[in-house]
Amino acid sequence: MAESYGIEVVVFDILGTMVDEPGGLRAAIHDAVPASDDASVYQLLTVWRDHVEHEQQRIAEGGRAYANTEVVDREAAQRVADHAGLTDPVAIARLATASQRLKPWSDSLAGLAHLARRFPVLGLSNASRATLLRLNAYAQLGWHQALSAEDAQAYKPAPEVYRLALDAARCPPERVLMVAAHAWDLRGAQAVGMRTAYVHRPVGDPPASTDTFTWRTNTLDELVTELTA
Repeated sequence: MAESYGIEVVVFDILGTMVDEPGGLRAAIHDAVPASDDASVYQLLTVWRDHVEHEQQRIAEGGRAYANTEVVDREAAQRVADHAGLTDPVAIARLATASQRLKPWSDSLAGLAHLARRFPVLGLSNASRATLLRLNAYAQLGWHQALSAEDAQAYKPAPEVYRLALDAARCPPERVLMVAAHAWDLRGAQAVGMRTAYVHRPVGDPPASTDTFTWRTNTLDELVTELTA
C-alpha cells in the first residue's frame, strides 16, 4: 500500500510507459514511406532511434548545446527520409511531429484516472513542452500537471529533470513515486531519493537483477491496485 511508504505524489514517465512510442513511430514511418515493408520500417525506426539516442548522449556529455525534442526529431525525420529516398517536404514535416500522435496503452487512461482520484499525478517527459502539450491532447492523458525536461535544459536521467517533479510536488523525495517502464529512468529517480515503480511494457527497459525498485509490476492495473488497496 502507498500509505506504508508515505507516498504523496505519483510521477509518470510518458514515452513508452503511458504511450506506445515505437509503435507510433513505426506507423508514422510507414505512412511517410508506404511502399516499405516491415523489415524496412524497422530499419528506418533504428535510424531514427539511433540518432535520438546519440544526440541526447552528446548533450548529456556536453558535446552539444541543449536542443529540445522538436529539433532532434526533425533531424531524425530527415535522416529517415535520406535513407528512404523520401523527398516530399510535407511528408517529412509530418514525420518529424510523429511524437505528438502516439497512442496510449490499453490500460493507461483508466489507470491514470483511478490514481488521479487518490493522488496528485504528474507526467514527466523528455518531450518538449509543445510536443507534450499536443501528445497529451491526442492521447487524452489526464494529468494534474505535465512537466517537460525542456524546462531543465537536459534529458533524463539527468538529476535536474527529476528535480522539476520534486519542485512541483513540494514534499520530500521519498514521498514521491516515479513510475516508468524503463529501468534507466527509475535509476535516475532513485539517485535523487524518489521511490520507484517499474511497470512492464513490451517496449521497456527491464530491471537488472541488481535493481531494487520499490514496486515491480507486470501491468499498470496491478500497480494501481497496489497503490490504492
